[in-house]
Amino acid sequence: MKVRILALPVLGVGVLASPAQAHLVTTGLGPFYDGIGHLAVSPTDLLALVALALLAGLGGPSRGRTMVATLPATWLVGGLVGLLATAEILLPLVIAIALLCLGVLVVVDAPVSRSMTMLVAAAAGLLFGGMNGSALAAAGSGPLGLVGIVAGATVGLFLLSAVAASARAPWQRIAMRVAGSWIAAIAILMVGWSFAGQLGLLLQAGQ
Repeated sequence: MKVRILALPVLGVGVLASPAQAHLVTTGLGPFYDGIGHLAVSPTDLLALVALALLAGLGGPSRGRTMVATLPATWLVGGLVGLLATAEILLPLVIAIALLCLGVLVVVDAPVSRSMTMLVAAAAGLLFGGMNGSALAAAGSGPLGLVGIVAGATVGLFLLSAVAASARAPWQRIAMRVAGSWIAAIAILMVGWSFAGQLGLLLQAGQ
């Protein structure tokens, strides 16, 4: 238990080390595979994907299908809009709050309706897709890289939500909710980090 408690701040610091959208890898296999590899080095994207998959899975197959149908499409739309940005969009506080909300929804096992699931998926897809698109634009990459990111997110969401939806035993649902609590805890660390950064900038400006 002590090891887990100590591991949480360490994990949170790792997530906060730098904005995830700045991590654009070069696999040597082309922009499509670079986009897929992006997810492997983007902790906030991965946390959001896990939280959305758990939220979908806890609601059963119907909610899972709605999530899988909505998130990839809106992630792609958000990414295409982000590709038009003249500079990389970095909103760490917004990302942290979004992860916190997703984590809390998983923790409380909220009875999210189909329309609300669609709304949550759309909001997350537009937010993270927009970030990804602006990062790709800043790195000089194009739509093919975005397609790779969306493809990777789609496969990950499909597999994770399917596993979560198949969980029937009470302890399995509890385990998923515990995972949501970890995501929420990491998000709280991110929020604190963001406010600390803003406070530091204000102090510097006042000197």
